[in-house]
Amino acid sequence: MAYRDVMRSLGRRRWFAWAAARLAPLDTRVFKATRGRFGLLGSYGLPQLLLTTTGRKSGQPRTVTLLYGGEGDQLVVVASNFGQEHHPGWAFNLVADPAATVEVKGRSWPVTASLIEDDAERDAVWATMRAIYPAYDDYRERAPREIMLFALRRR
Repeated sequence: MAYRDVMRSLGRRRWFAWAAARLAPLDTRVFKATRGRFGLLGSYGLPQLLLTTTGRKSGQPRTVTLLYGGEGDQLVVVASNFGQEHHPGWAFNLVADPAATVEVKGRSWPVTASLIEDDAERDAVWATMRAIYPAYDDYRERAPREIMLFALRRR
């Protein structure tokens, strides 16, 4: 079994989601330091990006590592927060200020984020992201909220 498949399988385990949520800030630092070549748990073989938003309270840049779907001028990300009760901070940051920056494989560019609210578009994005990372289904089942989905369009 490929490492990517192991990571996709582990993501479905509640203990892994709990641990990953706590290790996410360190993972982002490692991912950023290696310019997207390596994360804390290795090279996942899954599409990852660095998303930098502006903190809605602090006004400071905030960077997170996320899986993404799509390509070219539009990428999509899931604000699953590993199925926790609350939305991740970066999602609130994007709602407050949709201007952000993404970095993929060492290349960065500015984007404008928009919350995906259309049911048909949400279904299509879920299908895309579920194919990349099946654990999103588990996160959606566990989360007592509607998980936000964002489109990131190149500015």
